[in-house]
Amino acid sequence: MSLTSTAHQLATLASGGGEGGNHESLNPYLVGAGAFLALMFLLWVTTRFNRDR
Repeated sequence: MSLTSTAHQLATLASGGGEGGNHESLNPYLVGAGAFLALMFLLWVTTRFNRDR
């Protein structure tokens, strides 16, 4: 793979020349809320294990 072909592929990918990649059944608000809840749970677990402070 040469540098020019790699650059061309990356430029095509960055410009959105490929397929969409988003699944139609995914709701971005639901995914964001799920990620937020997962991070809050991990924060809660971390603070439970760090009781010495």
